[in-house]
Amino acid sequence: MTAAAVRTAVVPAAGLGTRFLPATKAVPKEMLTVVDRPSIQWVVEEAVAAGIDDIVVVTSPHKKPLDDHFDRAVELELALEEEAKVDLLEKVQEVTGLARFRFTRQESPLGLGYAVSMAARQVGDEPFAVLLPDELLADGGQTLKQMIEVAESTGESVVALIETVGAEISNYGCAGYSSRDGDVVNIDRLIEKPAFEDAPSNLRITGRYVLTPEIFDKLARTEPGRGGEIQLTDAMAMQIDDRGMRGLVIDDIGFDTGQKTDWLRANVELSLRTDDSLAIVAMLKAVLESNGF
Repeated sequence: MTAAAVRTAVVPAAGLGTRFLPATKAVPKEMLTVVDRPSIQWVVEEAVAAGIDDIVVVTSPHKKPLDDHFDRAVELELALEEEAKVDLLEKVQEVTGLARFRFTRQESPLGLGYAVSMAARQVGDEPFAVLLPDELLADGGQTLKQMIEVAESTGESVVALIETVGAEISNYGCAGYSSRDGDVVNIDRLIEKPAFEDAPSNLRITGRYVLTPEIFDKLARTEPGRGGEIQLTDAMAMQIDDRGMRGLVIDDIGFDTGQKTDWLRANVELSLRTDDSLAIVAMLKAVLESNGF
């Protein structure tokens, strides 16, 4: 079975960002900078690199800066043009031209499944990707591109999976599988945050999905779980019997920029991949030396 091309990505970005308070009191956590751009822009660029040209961002009333970042900034562009700051002007205009952007507001913070369901009208009846903006995969869209290829060749939903160690699996959604061919597994069950002894494997779900549109019907029938939230994992579990599901096992977990330590690690490691890496190394060395290291 083959599926239609995946052309749309949904980015759930309605969370409160409480881990970064007070910084996120007035600034959305997705706008916190990683190196030289907001974290959400890294995720959008990943989707575009994988061949997606339509981005649906699920926001909330206090997330207007997200809309503004991907919209035209006419006064700023005119000022940069008058000052002949061509490089900066191109960078500003490039953000707006990355893809077609559509924004929809989440009514209540009722979990990831509820956030994804808010994009039903924009997505329609085609398969689509979901990218969690806290999880940054700086791989040029390669993981997502592989997932799309599997989804388009099988007609099934695909989720990114990563191996865990020990009881850590209890903090995540877990995938059991019946067979494996290289990096692709045939998923036969999904369990949200299982007890260690009940986990069907050591493969946990990470923040990249390619879903068939039937997921919206499943989400509409999913009962709230822990904390009154509608879990995407529960809705996906309902898809398995109907249509099947695949998992792509990946090696690179990337960066969880929703955690302070990983946000800092992302800034350091990704900075070292830029043209300014030598200057950054010298600066870090000076800082360490000044603190007695």
